[in-house]
Amino acid sequence: MLLIITVTLFKLLLTFLIAYLSGLLVKYKHVKVNYTRKIDHLCLFFIPALMDYLFLHNTVIPTSLMIINRGLFVLSTFIIFIKPVRSRISIIATAFSSFDRPEDRPHTLLWYTSQIIIGYFILVPVISVFDKFHMLSLLSIPMLIIVFGDGLAEPIGIRFGKHKYTAYSIFPIKKYVRSLEGSLTVFIVSIIIIFIFGHPFNHTQLLIALATIPIAMTLAEAFSPHTWDDPLMVIIGSALIFLIKRFV
Repeated sequence: MLLIITVTLFKLLLTFLIAYLSGLLVKYKHVKVNYTRKIDHLCLFFIPALMDYLFLHNTVIPTSLMIINRGLFVLSTFIIFIKPVRSRISIIATAFSSFDRPEDRPHTLLWYTSQIIIGYFILVPVISVFDKFHMLSLLSIPMLIIVFGDGLAEPIGIRFGKHKYTAYSIFPIKKYVRSLEGSLTVFIVSIIIIFIFGHPFNHTQLLIALATIPIAMTLAEAFSPHTWDDPLMVIIGSALIFLIKRFV
């Protein structure tokens, strides 16, 4: 128990430190929040998994219980960012600025945490089903597409995106802009991830996965509500993998 508490505190401190350093880049080096936000995004995924693997000897592919624990951990890191706290403590305000996109204000924290809550609610039954059918390793495909494909789509779209299209948030309804270049990033990353982690597929399954999953994940990212792309991508990606593996 002491080891678990120690590891959890270490994860909290490390994720906060990274958010604070990213916030300094925004505040003093004028780095776009769209970039530093993705640094936070990657760290929230990899730090809990890496610490659990190194110190608690958990598997890389998480169980449902591990997902619940990680979800509670991630959400706990955002409690300190509520307005009454961050308005009084400057280092917390600096860390908050690392993911506080100007276009998301004043809904930044609501949208960010709601996506996480919904994502973990979806992941728990998905992991249970995949575990039951001995397909747990295949969940690395949609998860890594989300982490790297969706994670890179925004900064690449910001830097290189010239062909724009419209996306919307849902509470409240607001118009936002995405780019075809960002969407293409999701498509390319999806193909790479399937090639690397698709070894449990047979030849026919792999071909069908390559023909369907990159397109589906790209469309899911493109047409999902603003900041809510991860949950939809989990549903679409895991559903396709399950159908391909079970019925092809």
